[in-house]
Amino acid sequence: MFPPIEPFATGMLPVDNGNVIYWEASGNPEGKPVLHLHGGPGGGMMMGYRRRFDPDQYMIVGFKQRGCGRSRPLATKANLSTNTTQALIRDIEALRAHLGVEQWLLTGLSWGTTLSLAYAQAHPDRVSEIVLLAVTTTTPEEVEWITESVGKLFPREWDAFVAAAHPKPGQRLIDAYYDLVTHPDPSVRAGAIHAWCEWEDTHVSLDPNRGPMLTAADSQHQRVFATLVVHYWKHGAFLGNSELLDGMHRIAHIPGVLIHGKLDVSSPLMTAWRLHGAWPDSTLRVIEDEGHGGPKMIDTMVEAIAGFTTHR
Repeated sequence: MFPPIEPFATGMLPVDNGNVIYWEASGNPEGKPVLHLHGGPGGGMMMGYRRRFDPDQYMIVGFKQRGCGRSRPLATKANLSTNTTQALIRDIEALRAHLGVEQWLLTGLSWGTTLSLAYAQAHPDRVSEIVLLAVTTTTPEEVEWITESVGKLFPREWDAFVAAAHPKPGQRLIDAYYDLVTHPDPSVRAGAIHAWCEWEDTHVSLDPNRGPMLTAADSQHQRVFATLVVHYWKHGAFLGNSELLDGMHRIAHIPGVLIHGKLDVSSPLMTAWRLHGAWPDSTLRVIEDEGHGGPKMIDTMVEAIAGFTTHR
């Protein structure tokens, strides 16, 4: 990891449907462009992301995806129909054009890996390399696993998660939670958001040293995060059942590194394994004793990024 740095430029970029996205650039203005795509959806940028890049070699760009962080309007106050993966791809292209970037390296974490793959497949000529950590593709199969099947590993917490959803007979839990987090009654929304955040903190890691993340966050972050995650998961990231896997031929020529924890129960290794099998120019690095993130995974990511400093 490199020493902490501050941005040399920031801005608010108007995009479509009244959305304005916050962006920032740090490192070397003349360096190789790299775009960081944060997790969630709605997780926001952790300032430590800048430390993964050599500031002398890279121009490091990050932005708050529409509806969260400093971008406006927040998802809790916006029409969610305008917040889709396809809209985020347009936002990335608008930011690239605004900054005058011809081509950039993509890095993504968790949900950011889904968005990285979707953007790269839509605009393969704009991507030089890809480094992904805690790999997801947010398919309906993955959503079912994380909201239903993984409950077999956490039965006590899952029972509480189900009870808070009040699902109708035969209703998917993700659909029940969508009804609650978009409910007109603030007290109904608040109860669902609290239950959702508790479930996220339960399944995201088996690391006994990892403390609560979402349940320790401020209430606005919880509301935005839960609203966006439920919105995107309900709609399968606005992608087909296997759209990203089926589209890997579009980026087969782009060098990539997939970094995944073997103990990741939120996003089982199979997703990264399948992508690697369909991506001839990729490397898969499995961290045996970490889950959905961890210090060894971050170190591996820093190493992978450094390996692309002078590539192409």
